[in-house]
Amino acid sequence: MLLHSLLHDGARRFPDKVAFHWVDRSRSLTYLEAVEYMEAYAGAFASLGVRKGDRVTIVAHNGMNYLMSLFGSWRLGAIAALVNVKFVDELDYYFADHEPTLVVYTHDIGPAVRKAAAQVKSIRALLCMDGPQEGALSLPDLIAARHKAPDDPRDEDAIAHLSYTSGTTGRPKGACLAHEPTMRASRCIAERLGITSGDRAFGPTALSSSYQLVANLLPALHVSASISVMGRWTAETGWTKLDEGQASVFVANPTFLTDVLVQSRLKGRPPSGLRMGLSGGGPVSQPLKKAWRDELQIPLVESYGQSELGGFVALGAPRLQPDARLMAIGRPLPDKEVRVLDSRGLEVPVGGIGELCLRGGYMKGYWGKPEKTAEATRGGWLHTGDAGVMDAEGYITLRGRFSEVFSVAGATWFPRDVEEALASYPGVLGAALVGLPDAALGSRPKAFVVTEAAAIDEAALKAHVQGLVAYDLSSLCIARISEFPMTPTGKIGKADLLAMALAGRLG
Repeated sequence: MLLHSLLHDGARRFPDKVAFHWVDRSRSLTYLEAVEYMEAYAGAFASLGVRKGDRVTIVAHNGMNYLMSLFGSWRLGAIAALVNVKFVDELDYYFADHEPTLVVYTHDIGPAVRKAAAQVKSIRALLCMDGPQEGALSLPDLIAARHKAPDDPRDEDAIAHLSYTSGTTGRPKGACLAHEPTMRASRCIAERLGITSGDRAFGPTALSSSYQLVANLLPALHVSASISVMGRWTAETGWTKLDEGQASVFVANPTFLTDVLVQSRLKGRPPSGLRMGLSGGGPVSQPLKKAWRDELQIPLVESYGQSELGGFVALGAPRLQPDARLMAIGRPLPDKEVRVLDSRGLEVPVGGIGELCLRGGYMKGYWGKPEKTAEATRGGWLHTGDAGVMDAEGYITLRGRFSEVFSVAGATWFPRDVEEALASYPGVLGAALVGLPDAALGSRPKAFVVTEAAAIDEAALKAHVQGLVAYDLSSLCIARISEFPMTPTGKIGKADLLAMALAGRLG
């Protein structure tokens, strides 16, 4: 199947049902209207010379134009290359990397788009979502012209989406995700989550992330459910929109999920209609899962995926879990074979730590980077670079990135162990551990915490952690920080945090 065929399916089943709702502007499209607009966008792009296999860069804030540009590109057989607006200062890198034919953008980043586009010969046109702008055509005017779209090339094996990595291990790479395996993966996700046509999914995270694609958009479209997207989230307005819209599935990251928890405490109830929270983009702490379970009485389902997948490595189930399962993410999905391998590529015993690797349904490769592709897929496995454990029942527990593991006086430290222990201390809202270079120890562990109080009792925190981990904490330092540097996908920016600590800009 093709990704955009989901709109056609919905239009046949429920033509007058809301497919997409843009929360910020209170605009909605039914499934039938979404198909009509998809055809109009495809015709508009084709009139500018976009053909099968061409790249259409979309760099914009969440909204209806974003969604329709995405589906219009797929309808043509073009490749949607999605760039987060937070990377606007690096557009020259992205444009040079995938050489787009067309760039679709919002007016506020016009100068940066024009500057970067001037260096790339492949770009035939710039298209501004908000009307005509210097050096750019008007998307609304082009859509109003209702150019006829060419025949659908209908190539299930074609690349649909360039999903850019977060760049934690080098410059971002465009993972090439094809139609059919992404469709299969998202169908498995919909079934694991028990999503039905009566659900109302709500996703405030960036549409440029593959997480939004495979967690919010595609699973709901498989069953013709309704989907809301939001561009400008705040804790107060976000909670209110969830409540007003009777959202049943909240697709977010730990930061937004914490916002909903805090607002629910203030209001004395969770948003009405909500039956599940779904988290991605970074690990979920046990205290957050427990608070959703015990205070809100709502399951917080954790997902674990990567840009290279077009799906998930593992996913929980929408039911309240016992304490013994709160650290685990969930089981692998049926479209992928997941194993824990050692450095020789051999499977480790059940319960042993190794690298999480998988076969089946992952990217076709990194765009224009055959060496990086070969490295990531050596031995026929996609190597995630993540340390993990799988128990006898198939539940996966993530221990962290191997690139973040460090040694203290010869002992290997997995940062997540300490971070989870710190997060379980009353008043700690988040924790991150890094290893600072140290001539004597190899690395000196330093933890940063975000807390409700304006000060911390370091001795009490260390005593609490020592009772939960097996590490010698004599060299551990703990400092309070007002907020963490974050990646566009909602993860704590460990590399930025380490650089700030080394530069003396933190406590």
